[in-house]
Amino acid sequence: MSTVIVPLAYTGSIGLWTLITTAQTLIIEQHDYYQKQTLRNRTHIHGANGKLMLSIPVKHLGEIGHQYYHTVEIENSFTWQKQHWKSIQSAYRSSPYFEFYEDDLAVLYKTKSSSLYAFNKAYFELLLKLLGWEPTVQYTESYETIPAATDIRAQIEQKNSKTDLALKYTQVFEDKNGFIPNLSIIDLLFNEGPNALTLLKAGV
Repeated sequence: MSTVIVPLAYTGSIGLWTLITTAQTLIIEQHDYYQKQTLRNRTHIHGANGKLMLSIPVKHLGEIGHQYYHTVEIENSFTWQKQHWKSIQSAYRSSPYFEFYEDDLAVLYKTKSSSLYAFNKAYFELLLKLLGWEPTVQYTESYETIPAATDIRAQIEQKNSKTDLALKYTQVFEDKNGFIPNLSIIDLLFNEGPNALTLLKAGV
């Protein structure tokens, strides 16, 4: 796949990133509608007690019509950033590469953002940098039901998320909980560091 049209998720799952890293050109979807209970505002990490979901609270969307994803506002009356970062620290502080990426990621959780799309975009751009990958990145100008590029936008829906991964690596709490597949990309990054991109490209 040389060109892929990509949804912006909250960190994005490993399955999503295995598809993203097959492309030379990424076209980021910025004209889709927001849907509840998707990976737009949810991600999963491996905590001491197993799989843990982190969810970004959003302001009530109302009952009538649809709302574009890029207009959705984060509900910052909750201390969600502090809670999420504390959970990430607890889960990964003993991982091999946490200290290498800690400072960069901490900035995202200490800088208040009112826009869910803008927060996820900043996260996505940082992850590209931390993975050491420099594809060509473009953005959609309108929503196309059938785009010319390879379409992986359905991966934003949890029920469609790619789970049949050959990719395996050592996780912090694997001896206690067993291996948990298709977690957030940060799980792979903290455990494998610079080798993460190689594993993603081999894990399709």
